[in-house]
Amino acid sequence: MRAVVQRVTSASVTVEGEKVSAIGRGLMVLLGVQKGDTEKDAEYLAGKTVKLRIFEDENDKMNLSVKDIGGEVLSVSQFTLLGDARGQNRPGFTEAELPEPANELYCRYCEEMEKLGVTVKKGIFRTHMEVALVNDGPVTILLDSKKNF
Repeated sequence: MRAVVQRVTSASVTVEGEKVSAIGRGLMVLLGVQKGDTEKDAEYLAGKTVKLRIFEDENDKMNLSVKDIGGEVLSVSQFTLLGDARGQNRPGFTEAELPEPANELYCRYCEEMEKLGVTVKKGIFRTHMEVALVNDGPVTILLDSKKNF
């Protein structure tokens, strides 16, 4: 399971011209589910996301988590994070999980973050979404449940 985590001042998802989710200060997460991922991957990555200390404290040090600042998370499923373009210009997506199990693990990831005390808003699975965000910093962190990076 892979995630692109961005510290934001705001983020939103629009589907067919209608805004379906929006947050203020917090994290925008793009999540890709890989073949072979399990609930343990979702739980690990949720914990890592919620505990990631990328917000400044009173000394301007990145020392606070999204939970510490009372922020929210906007989570969007994005299978293209598993795209492999190493051997060609057109990425292959053979490592991306099939839609039904991917959605189950995506939902589990979001539920786990909520259990850890963070408000989570979501995009709409398997739709064309327009994602807007204001990256604060910019701060962008890549996470991988297999610890590949």
